[in-house]
Amino acid sequence: MTIQVLPDHLINQIAAGEVVERPASVVKELVENSLDAGASHITVVLEQGGKNLLRVSDNGSGIAREELALALQRHATSKIASLDDLEHVASMGFRGEALPSIASVSRMEIASRHGGEEHGWVVNCRNGVISKPQPHALAEGTRVEVADLFFNTPARRKFLRADRTEFNHSDALVRKFALARFDVAFQLEHNGRRVAYYPLANTEALQKKRLRAAMGDEFIDHVVEISEQRGDLSLRGWVAEPRFNRAQADRQFFFVNGRAVHDRLIAHAVRQAFQDVLFHGRHPAFVLYLDLPPTLVDVNVHPQKHEVRFRDGRSVHDFLYSTLHHVLADAGAGSGQLRPGSGLPQVDSVQQNSGWSNSPSANNSSFAPAYSQAYSQAYSQAYSQGAIGLPVADQIAAYQQVLASAPLQTQPFATGQDSELPPLGFALAQLHGVYILSQNRSGLVLTDMHAAHERITYERMKTRLEGEGIRTQRLLVPASVVLSEAEADVAEDHREQLASLGLVFDRTGPETLLLRELPALLADADGAGLMRDVVADLARDGQSQRIENETNELLSTMACHGSVRANRILGLAEMNALLRDMEQTERSGQCNHGRPTWVQLDMGMLDRLFLRGR
Repeated sequence: MTIQVLPDHLINQIAAGEVVERPASVVKELVENSLDAGASHITVVLEQGGKNLLRVSDNGSGIAREELALALQRHATSKIASLDDLEHVASMGFRGEALPSIASVSRMEIASRHGGEEHGWVVNCRNGVISKPQPHALAEGTRVEVADLFFNTPARRKFLRADRTEFNHSDALVRKFALARFDVAFQLEHNGRRVAYYPLANTEALQKKRLRAAMGDEFIDHVVEISEQRGDLSLRGWVAEPRFNRAQADRQFFFVNGRAVHDRLIAHAVRQAFQDVLFHGRHPAFVLYLDLPPTLVDVNVHPQKHEVRFRDGRSVHDFLYSTLHHVLADAGAGSGQLRPGSGLPQVDSVQQNSGWSNSPSANNSSFAPAYSQAYSQAYSQAYSQGAIGLPVADQIAAYQQVLASAPLQTQPFATGQDSELPPLGFALAQLHGVYILSQNRSGLVLTDMHAAHERITYERMKTRLEGEGIRTQRLLVPASVVLSEAEADVAEDHREQLASLGLVFDRTGPETLLLRELPALLADADGAGLMRDVVADLARDGQSQRIENETNELLSTMACHGSVRANRILGLAEMNALLRDMEQTERSGQCNHGRPTWVQLDMGMLDRLFLRGR
């Protein structure tokens, strides 16, 4: 074949292969155009999942009569005019490919009324032929109708799924737009029925209502709000506590300057922040917004604009990781304060405790406020609670003695003084040597004592290690590490960083390193394999958490074996000391393996169990 210029219609169809994958792709492009036009109300109408008909209407600024036909020309746009505009682009779309690409694989009609015009105008596009504008009755705004998608490319149409599947993709997309733009109302209709409506959310209460509609009640019940600013970077939004997690990553929404993205760097930062608190194979839930100057991010790296490239990816990664890491550390019982949505009340402060003792002589009354001190002392003296191993008669006698010795405080947790209660309350008993039962303001707290102590031990070991730094151990026989020449160059460039991680080596050839020192804690590990993995991480991401992860995994194992075991009998003093330590420990809501350490049974739940009030 000789070289020839392709006809415009074929060029548009080729471009459609990049832009239009399914009806949801059309919805994305048209809704983004409506947002760029300043619309405050957008309606999406679908028939048969969008395969037969797809209509997007808005109340934006509209398109002038003389520009309607021009909007269907390739690379015709009102959003950029120069390279400088492209470097500062803040609009959702900017390439001018969407409308002509969609029109090349469908029957398209565009009706629009620009501000100040007496009526609207409409044009049709069939097989690349654009009609002349005709008068049309229309309120100010634009309506784009796409019929018979892929009618002229049957091979592409065969790849479309069932109507319900295609609709679900569009439904998820509208939900994503609703989370991105609280200042815009969205409505979704399918086969003549309204299936979703997100009204304007210009107040915090309405935003929470929209968030609940899009993410579900359980997400709201476990949500922690984020607002952090560091230089030019700003992160805000909501993240669910680790105890609310999903089998799939279907409740993860990340927006960069209002644009929904799926970015490897962002995903890595989030995954690292959750690594210590999430059960294996589970996924966190979040709605997060990263704002930064447009010049620091390139949005022109993917035809569908799903990906972005940051000018300083390392700074963005570190900012996201550190912010989420500290938020998750404070969520739950950490730092003596429980966040809204955690199921437990907020407390301004909790008395510091130096550690819980193995000695039953520890004075648990020091942890109690004055109003319940007499009760705590009488309780601990009369009945040092173990595994409830006393005969029934002796148990009754012990409790009677407790109540008789504290007649002025038969209800130790009076509602009028609830605000003085610590978040996890005071211990009542130990169940089967495994669980601690405690009472707080909301009701009953069940604590897995092994999981809780495991987290406490693990965090203390990490803190001690961070204070001492990474100690290295010299290998008696240096390990030879064979890499590609490019990877060896990466190792050479990051020599100081690798040394700070405890990996000391010499380069003995273009593709060979001689590993001489390893972190002391990992002296028994496969040094050559560890070095290869770390260098691979550096080559791909510019950084590596592998040494830290390997060290933390070892510390986690040590903490697990060094923590109090099940069936260990604890006294009230020990149980209360453990609860106080939990309240002062970061990420104490989960053990090192991501399992919950405590659960709250509030009074409403208990009343329902016993049918009270019915």
